[in-house]
Amino acid sequence: MSAVLKPVESAAPAPVLIEARGLHKTYRTQDGDVETLRPLDLSIRAGEFVSVVGPSGCGKSTLMKLVAGLLPASGGELTLSGRAVHGPQTDVGIVFQNALLLPWRRVIDNILLQAEIRGLPMAAARERAQQLIEMAGLRGFENKYPWQLSGGMQQRVAILRALLHDPPVLLMDEPFGALDAMTRERMNLELQRIWGASGKTVLLITHSIPEAIFLSDRVFVMTERPGAIAAVYDIALPRPRSLDVMGSEAFAAYAKTLRAHFYAQGSLDAH
Repeated sequence: MSAVLKPVESAAPAPVLIEARGLHKTYRTQDGDVETLRPLDLSIRAGEFVSVVGPSGCGKSTLMKLVAGLLPASGGELTLSGRAVHGPQTDVGIVFQNALLLPWRRVIDNILLQAEIRGLPMAAARERAQQLIEMAGLRGFENKYPWQLSGGMQQRVAILRALLHDPPVLLMDEPFGALDAMTRERMNLELQRIWGASGKTVLLITHSIPEAIFLSDRVFVMTERPGAIAAVYDIALPRPRSLDVMGSEAFAAYAKTLRAHFYAQGSLDAH
């Protein structure tokens, strides 16, 4: 009796976690309205790592703040986990360019600040904080103060603080922009590892084209202000990625394609 071969079913795509339709933002000033974001559409699936690149002042950070609910949209629709975004969101973690650690608090206490603000049970929060510290390779530094850490280690602490309440989404606004080039590359590797271990959905705002290509599943390219999404690129590089991939022909081709957008706009501040 011959065996019956069944077709291999491909895995179902992950659900859409962040979705925008016609989303736009205009600031009202004494000199009149200033359009920052033109109506744009986007969708980001659960577990994706997405980067946004574009010229300075194009609205990248504004887009992130809209997703976080820190700014109200001027129009359009924006949903997070299927719910309309109105006001600050509790199920996101945010990391800024500066670590913003409290200098008088130790590493463990800076991470636990998230639990204090949110009123989380401290015993469970302390246990999770210790697990995150282990994951980020910071064991032994729990009782150090920020001034005793390198810039890269301080940013790791900031990332762990953002992850403490286990949000599905991690929003990052130029988190490594203040670091030197070598430290930044090490932090790219570290962020890739943390993302892989945590399974979070990451939206990264960056000026660095190589950083965006190295870390991302997809890269959104924005136009000059008022910003809009000019193109979306799938980054088909195998994971996990080592720094050696930056020397590959495929990586160079992605970089050339992305840079062409900025040369065409007459502005290139991405490095």
